[in-house]
Amino acid sequence: MESPERARLDAFFRHITAQFPAGEQVTSLIITHLLPERPAFLRAMASTSTVGAVLPKPKSIDQPTLEDVRLTYDVHHLSRDLFADSTRALEYLEDTAGGQHVVLMDIGGYFAPCLATLVEKFSGRVLGVVEDTENGHQRYAALDPLPCPVVSVARSPLKDCEDHLVGRSIVFSTDALVRARGDILTSRNACVIGFGKIGRAIAQALRAQDLRVTVYDTDPVKRVQAHSHGFRTSSTTTEAVRDAELVLCATGNLALRQDDFAAMRNGAYLASVTSSEDELELGSLHGLYQRTPVGEHLTRYEITGHYFYVLAGGGAVNFVHGAAVGTYIHLVQAEILAATAALSHSRFQPGLHDMPPPDRQTIARIWLDHFDR
Repeated sequence: MESPERARLDAFFRHITAQFPAGEQVTSLIITHLLPERPAFLRAMASTSTVGAVLPKPKSIDQPTLEDVRLTYDVHHLSRDLFADSTRALEYLEDTAGGQHVVLMDIGGYFAPCLATLVEKFSGRVLGVVEDTENGHQRYAALDPLPCPVVSVARSPLKDCEDHLVGRSIVFSTDALVRARGDILTSRNACVIGFGKIGRAIAQALRAQDLRVTVYDTDPVKRVQAHSHGFRTSSTTTEAVRDAELVLCATGNLALRQDDFAAMRNGAYLASVTSSEDELELGSLHGLYQRTPVGEHLTRYEITGHYFYVLAGGGAVNFVHGAAVGTYIHLVQAEILAATAALSHSRFQPGLHDMPPPDRQTIARIWLDHFDR
């Protein structure tokens, strides 16, 4: 990041943290994509809280950024297993922030399986969770009752800008990886599984590149919406993938299971918008399909009479190219900072919450002052 850009970004975050000051002293544990723009957000978090640990998502780590962040913060390895076992998760939290007031920053519902134990047995106090993704939103919504406040920015209007551009970046990276193999996607049949905000943006971007797009979503209302936008729809996953030469999964949940892979067309390309363990049941194919790397970020899965290609190991394909969405990402980061401050003031009761609309409007005005020039 160039010096003028860094200065403007730091000024934006200073304005945000001044507008949303923290209350009591809190320690944050931050699950994050560790991309080149992320240190500025971490600096802002450090002005709002004590950063107890940075836990980078494994498939979205920029190595120079990692090395830079390690000079300032404790960086810990992240895996689903770390927080799947409540006893192990509690030991980790005690070792990292024992006796302190803690806010957990999440991307994907990592803390959900152990949250009740952490809230009940931690020697300090879990003030709450801030969740950034639809996948994580759904994981926390499934907990009944929630033992502490969870502030979700996943469905915030401020995130709409990012989601729209994420859809474009998914299509850009998919196209680039296919072209690197000497192939093109133009005029082919494509299937988008999941018609949320990102899935809709993907479908629109694919159609703009002259692909024939079919949409499948488990929610019939979403299928009706897709139909109203002029997309073909299908009533089952199997029907959706059968004729598709490109399958893009954007559900935030498990989109494809073992039987679904068998229905895929020979030679089809498969990509995801999120972590492979969340979206694709690829582990069920190990021992059944032979996996052969056929290019950078491209793997051929083959069994007798059937083969297809998986992009980026089944992880978020746009992270291959940095997942850039410009300054719009800072709207969401600002809302995360505001949510952290709100939790430090104990503004919310246990349950799933959004930030109030006036707070979002304040963030939008500050963003316009800094970036709409």
